[in-house]
Amino acid sequence: MNNFIFYNPTKILFGKGQISSIAEEIPEDAKVLLIYGGGSIKTNGVYDQVVEALGNIEFYEFSGIEPNPTYEKCMKALEVIEENNIDFLLAVGGGSVVDGAKFIAAAYYYQGIDPWDILAHNEDVIDALPLGVVLTLPATGSEMNGNAVITRQEFKEKLSFGSPLVLPQFSVLDPTVVATLPPRQIGNGIVDAFVHVIEQYLTYPVDAKVQDRIAEGVMLTLVEEGPRVLANPANYDAAANFMWAATMALNGIISRGVPEDWTTHNIGHEITALHGVDHARTLAIVLPGVMNVMRESKKQKIIQLGQRVWGISETDENKAIDITIAKTVEFFELMGLQTRLHEYKIPVLTIDEIVERMEERGSVNIGENKLVGSDEIRKILKDRF
Repeated sequence: MNNFIFYNPTKILFGKGQISSIAEEIPEDAKVLLIYGGGSIKTNGVYDQVVEALGNIEFYEFSGIEPNPTYEKCMKALEVIEENNIDFLLAVGGGSVVDGAKFIAAAYYYQGIDPWDILAHNEDVIDALPLGVVLTLPATGSEMNGNAVITRQEFKEKLSFGSPLVLPQFSVLDPTVVATLPPRQIGNGIVDAFVHVIEQYLTYPVDAKVQDRIAEGVMLTLVEEGPRVLANPANYDAAANFMWAATMALNGIISRGVPEDWTTHNIGHEITALHGVDHARTLAIVLPGVMNVMRESKKQKIIQLGQRVWGISETDENKAIDITIAKTVEFFELMGLQTRLHEYKIPVLTIDEIVERMEERGSVNIGENKLVGSDEIRKILKDRF
């Protein structure tokens, strides 16, 4: 196991009725900006619960954060913050809304010319507005980490940043909200969380038994509960396990002391930026290709995944890897996600375009061993066409 530091101060309020507690987590004299997406919170009852819970706390609203939150939209929120002297952000929504709020929180204090440089040039986050979360869609783990992904439409770029300064002060996780979600969002959320675990697990062994077992437990939970939640989103126990698994998938606990490989996300972001495919669906496309093309360097962990998560007993290593990849694809498709580029009508020319964009950005020679270069990226995408 490698050396590590673990720090996560986010307070979790989990369970039915926890939205009613948010006023206790926000200063009484705060001026709050309530940030949300397309308005589903006004039809599923969450908005009314939040407003009631805020009580006498002064708040303003900013709506319209997109499923892939854009720089352009987030920058408009800064105008509202400055006009009304906002000093606390409350993100009510899924990971996209939370990611947008994190960027807004960091951009407010940015002292350079363009806050986009936080993402494009890894500029330091020097300070951030305090942030709370009411989660309405389990998937990204953004409610308990300091990471965010933002799209800039002008450049067709989808980039990420991270800072402990944008860790939410608190997050409310009420599993009853899952009952209001359509199957597409549930399936996406399950696969997104599963791949988050994979990219902190599917590298090479470092004898980190606790991290491995937690990761495998989260994946097994998603595999077991995914079909139950899809069949009946109102099943509270299944929804609760799904919601907590998605949070545990990316709150930092399973990545400490182990190598990581975010190749699937890096390539997937390009597909979303160019073709608007749902984030989780890009992961379902790319991950099997990464597993196949990089099978030699990932051999031990792929076989371990097959044995411990998929129950595979095949002794021939190559056959075991093939079966593990097939089982993973089967699970994604069971969750309602297609797993090949052509199924999304993405032309083969996109493969070279993605490679060129990643080369221009210096996003090649990636992965846990820096072995995923331009040729490997091209092979991964061709494998999934």
